[in-house]
Amino acid sequence: MRILILLMGLLAGCAQALAAPLTIEIIKGVDKGLPIAVVPFGWLGGGNVPELDLAGVIRADLERSGRFENLPVKDMLAFPKSDQEVNYKDWRTLNRDNLVVGQVQATGGGYEVRFQLLDVVRQEQLAGYKMNSSARDLRATAHRIADIIYEKLTGQRGAFATRVAYITSQGRAPNKEVALNVADADGYNSQTVISSKEPIMSPAWSPDGTRIAYVSFENKQPAIFTQEIYTGRRSKIASFPGINGAPAWSPDGRRLALTLSKDGNPDIFVVDVGGGGLTPLTRNSAIDTEPTWSPDGRWVYFTSDRAGGPQIYRVAASGGEAERITYEGSYNARPTVSPDGELLGMVTRVGGNFRIGVMDLKARSVRVLTDGSLDESPSFAPNGSMIIYAAKVNGKGELAAVSVDGRIRQRLAMQVGDVREPIWSPYSKAQ
Repeated sequence: MRILILLMGLLAGCAQALAAPLTIEIIKGVDKGLPIAVVPFGWLGGGNVPELDLAGVIRADLERSGRFENLPVKDMLAFPKSDQEVNYKDWRTLNRDNLVVGQVQATGGGYEVRFQLLDVVRQEQLAGYKMNSSARDLRATAHRIADIIYEKLTGQRGAFATRVAYITSQGRAPNKEVALNVADADGYNSQTVISSKEPIMSPAWSPDGTRIAYVSFENKQPAIFTQEIYTGRRSKIASFPGINGAPAWSPDGRRLALTLSKDGNPDIFVVDVGGGGLTPLTRNSAIDTEPTWSPDGRWVYFTSDRAGGPQIYRVAASGGEAERITYEGSYNARPTVSPDGELLGMVTRVGGNFRIGVMDLKARSVRVLTDGSLDESPSFAPNGSMIIYAAKVNGKGELAAVSVDGRIRQRLAMQVGDVREPIWSPYSKAQ
């Protein structure tokens, strides 16, 4: 019965909408954002004018972070293309601390994009770059520029050029469509990795961002696959009798931690992705599930009810005795570790509501970040600044994000269907 309940819990996270853009709404930002103006980029000619408004994408990225106060284009007094054309007095009058100017020129194979980040008060350049881009990659180029600006002004690496994977569903059986989708962090360029009439769940990015592991019920039984994002090539990793669930990549990308009940009880195992050994990490009469690795690869955190209710434990990746981590509250589950290894994200029960919390792993103190009734599936951004999660809003599954200090909140909504189980990608090698 307990195994059946666990399996039903896993299935519950699978109700989701087919590949469609996510609409991002800022619910709450910092009390006073950094005043900035991103001027529309000038066109230097030489070919077809790009349809994409690069400055608009950059402006939206910075606004979406909740840490900037953008000047509307309609309030700008001038549209300089470079620092040589800037009248700093005008921008001080508009109470801007920083200014972004840029220009675009067609080249034989695409476009050359130049931009400068200027300090209005000191009247000096803080950053300036020249980038080459194809027409298809202009949005990605804009995200990279936003990352540079964000890092220069906040001291923290940006994550606008990363991606998000999530599960969607639409319709009712027998016509229900379930899909694993990948989109840019701003919700654009959504693509379907795999779709099915049967449940798909538990997506997990590989550390290099080129593959996704997931659970599929396409043959009426759960099996774990890994799939290359760009080629679609996939490999079956586990299809033992019983539960095959909750895959999690090791930091080196060579192993997966997963939940198997092949021996009769759900335990945590580690399997070599390239084929080979299957190593048990836990052997307990309780339900052990939802493994996740520490960034240094030393520990595997997991959820277990061995104390009578769901709590978070960890075990050395080499094996050994499990250590209980959470004691505050009667329900703590779905662990995820921040990229710096200092915070543990989780689902924690507050009264009768399930919310996203974070634990300082040194102080062992928990802070609740959300106020929903059914918030689940937390995943850290690769810079550790935000947590994306699934929420229930008016009976519909939506995605949301909250900063690790709780001061910034976003809602990522879809027009149709439900969306669940988000997971933020790591930085790509190009980043």
